[in-house]
Amino acid sequence: MDSAAIARLADILVNYSTEVKKGDRVLIQGTELARPLIEEVYRLVLRNGGYPTVRLDVDSLAEAFFREAPETHLDRLDPIVDFVFRHSDVLINIRSSENTRSLTSVDPARQQRWQRTMAPLQSYIMEGRTRWCVTAFPTQALAQDAGMSLEEYANFVFGATNIDWPATVSMMQKVKAVFDSGQQVRLVGTDTDLTFSIQGRPGIVSDGRRNMPSGEVFYAPLEKTVNGRVYYEYPAIHDGREVSGIRLTFRDGRVVEAEADTGREFLQEMLDTDDGARYLGEFGIGTNFGIQKFTKNILFDEKIGGTIHLALGQAYTEGGGTNKSAIHWDMVKEMRQGGEVYLDGALVQKDGRFLFL
Repeated sequence: MDSAAIARLADILVNYSTEVKKGDRVLIQGTELARPLIEEVYRLVLRNGGYPTVRLDVDSLAEAFFREAPETHLDRLDPIVDFVFRHSDVLINIRSSENTRSLTSVDPARQQRWQRTMAPLQSYIMEGRTRWCVTAFPTQALAQDAGMSLEEYANFVFGATNIDWPATVSMMQKVKAVFDSGQQVRLVGTDTDLTFSIQGRPGIVSDGRRNMPSGEVFYAPLEKTVNGRVYYEYPAIHDGREVSGIRLTFRDGRVVEAEADTGREFLQEMLDTDDGARYLGEFGIGTNFGIQKFTKNILFDEKIGGTIHLALGQAYTEGGGTNKSAIHWDMVKEMRQGGEVYLDGALVQKDGRFLFL
């Protein structure tokens, strides 16, 4: 794997995304498969005067937890884990799974219960108490999901991360300015006609500070304004489970009908996680045109230039959202083949192309 590309990504993570400075306590997470990137990040944190701590993840341990943990464990967050996260100034999470389907057969009810236990800590992190960034390191499992060889996938990953971020951010600011000036959004596409309001909700430019790769402008729709139907051409993946052919119908913000070609039972279970799981927490506009292929990795897929995505569940409070949920499930909608986005009745995007740029 290209060592120069790995070093470049490490530099972006430490010096651009999280801006590690002297005295920062930095928690680095990843598996042994991400060792080359972990080592580069570790070195750069030390050079910047920070204090790096590495927490290695093992896919099989998560599976063991959900299969073997007593009921009481599902309702109790380990105080040591809680302490480490709450006393870190920076979190760099390197997704590098060796098996992206390791949780496929565990009981989803136990996963939901654990997600509710983790929700306060997740909210603490998402609300900006910690400077954080999530990235990915090429592994065989991720490459297989994407339908690529490891070399092809590595080129894909670094082609999406190691780009001119100031220029990309400038373009996204223009997208934000247009949508910020509007109120009513309408999405039209294959078996889709969905409307909602973003009035008074500021757009957030995902500029690579929290996700790497990044490249989206996202909003928190007004919770009870979502009406209509949406069909997702791409499968939605959550906790290692894949649900395909999803069709959702919204009425006054709430999902009132949910169908899927495969995984319908799991979809229904996720919608029943809590009251907020049936409401939209996010409307995202993909703007990274260096990403054009769906890879079954939401970190990349939600950024595909010319697509949009909608997330069920937890909203980002920085965008004015009020919806609360233990889940935040992004689902990607293809707009590059006949899709249209309207803002206050005016067509602003067609076939994935912005008409104002």
